Amino acid sequence: MGVSMATAEYWVERWERQQRRYAIHREERFTVLADVAEYATRDRARPLLVDLGCGPGSLAARLAGRLPAAEIVAVDRDPLLLELARTHRPDAARYVEAVLGAEGWTDALRLGRAPDAVLTATALHCLGARTLELTYRQLRRLLRPGGMVVNADHFPADAAEVSGLAAHLGDRRMAAAIEGDTPDWAAWWREAALDPELAHAFEERARRQPPTDEGGNTLTFADHARLLRAAGFRSVSCVWQYGVSRVLVAFA
Repeated sequence: MGVSMATAEYWVERWERQQRRYAIHREERFTVLADVAEYATRDRARPLLVDLGCGPGSLAARLAGRLPAAEIVAVDRDPLLLELARTHRPDAARYVEAVLGAEGWTDALRLGRAPDAVLTATALHCLGARTLELTYRQLRRLLRPGGMVVNADHFPADAAEVSGLAAHLGDRRMAAAIEGDTPDWAAWWREAALDPELAHAFEERARRQPPTDEGGNTLTFADHARLLRAAGFRSVSCVWQYGVSRVLVAFA
């Protein structure tokens, strides 16, 4: 039993609303991600992009709109969010259920060729530091020479005084973005669990979800850069920033 388009549209729209609480200038960040993907694939007739931690397809849908010739493979560990993505935007990507860092997860993508770029938005902070380090090494082996990892996320500042200022800037901007009936993360999951049409997906989620990671991470931008360089990436740069929110680009 699947989810109807009307139900998928409703919950994806609610997802988009709640995510605005946590991602500073979210649409601008998506635009930057698409800009980088466009640059990374400028000489490719049929680009291959991978979207990590795709959720219900927010980034994949925007990438597909910008780069209609691209093949996009979107991966997430959550079967419920993947079902919403497959129903709401089946044309945007090929959706794959896999656990980042787990044995054989890159094989599960069934890529057939090395991707031009791996992109992710507000997802990798959920990984523990050891899993993130392993994932970066796996991505380096996966990417074509010259390919990119593009990560839009929260990167705490190294200095405490700068970290406080950056957090304040982000809080002010996110408060301005919240409008009307905007759920937070916990409220979205509580409300979705009450929808009878999602009951089967929640049951699958309970059956198949592995234990949570080591509690996520609070690694700084410098920490990420160190892990990426240790994994074999040639250079790491910040191409966009507001407060603690940055878009990191690493070149294979």
